Amino acid sequence: MATIRAKILGIEDYFPEKVVTNKDLEKIVDTNDEWIVSRTGIHERRRSEAHETPSFMGVEASKKLFKKLSIDPLSIDLVMVATITSDHIFPAAACLVQRDLGLKNAFGFDLGAACSGYLYGLETARAFIESGRAKNVLLIAAEKMSAILDFQDRTTCVLFGDGGSASLVTAGDERSYIIDSLLRTDGSGALCLYMPAGGSKSPPTHETIDRRDHYVKQDGKTVYKRAVTDMADICSEILAKNKLTGSDIALFVPHQANIRIIDAASERMGLPKEKVAINIDRFGNTTAATIPTALIDCERKGQVKRGDLVLLASFGAGFTWGATLLRY
Repeated sequence: MATIRAKILGIEDYFPEKVVTNKDLEKIVDTNDEWIVSRTGIHERRRSEAHETPSFMGVEASKKLFKKLSIDPLSIDLVMVATITSDHIFPAAACLVQRDLGLKNAFGFDLGAACSGYLYGLETARAFIESGRAKNVLLIAAEKMSAILDFQDRTTCVLFGDGGSASLVTAGDERSYIIDSLLRTDGSGALCLYMPAGGSKSPPTHETIDRRDHYVKQDGKTVYKRAVTDMADICSEILAKNKLTGSDIALFVPHQANIRIIDAASERMGLPKEKVAINIDRFGNTTAATIPTALIDCERKGQVKRGDLVLLASFGAGFTWGATLLRY
């Protein structure tokens, strides 16, 4: 019996219309455009309205995807939503997506791996496809980071944006398939990037609100150092494992957290800038959504085509990180 492989059949994105520039942030927090651009590469990001939740953004991106691929919603077996900003603690955003899209034959769940959510979700989808347990997996990656940002903390509020994506993962072929994936976790870094309150350990109280514990907290120096090292290392590891070098890669799609992290990883592999996907300048860090939105952006620009060798890489809270190699 022929081996089943999985591939990304298509991707679509959704971004809120509201644009927040660095100049806009200068009005509400002690920062400036030069400081933000020089340290992060971000010029602007999107901010969602009240109704633009992760499930809403995922549904809208999915509608575009279904139309583009002529997909029957009833053909979807599984829906996953990679997010850390789900509409509710429960039910899962996947349940809302399943309801709103009429995915009557699909089961679903959310996946929380922060900025690595898309790669963790992609590997999970691959397992379902290659095992024959599913034929069509809808993988949504969507975040409403503005809901958990402290706009009194200039070190974090300038970094993140809102946005979403939808990917369809299905059976591949010799020209288009996921080749390999490496995923890592190191829980010793759990408190370097986290939200202190809101879970069962520290449920909402007047005290947690007064301490502003329901917002993102980050040890920026530690996260930066680990991201530079770990993302570059895992990219080198997956290339070596598959007997490839940076010159074999048509496109590198790194998590869009910081332009300096992206540059460091790219330089280590010897990749020229034209082979590196960048959308952080326009959208900031949309956490789980950065990789798929950057990938579809490159496809639209003609930077990547079907059959090209593509490397995806991420690093995020947890710590979680990973790399995925595919024939796009």
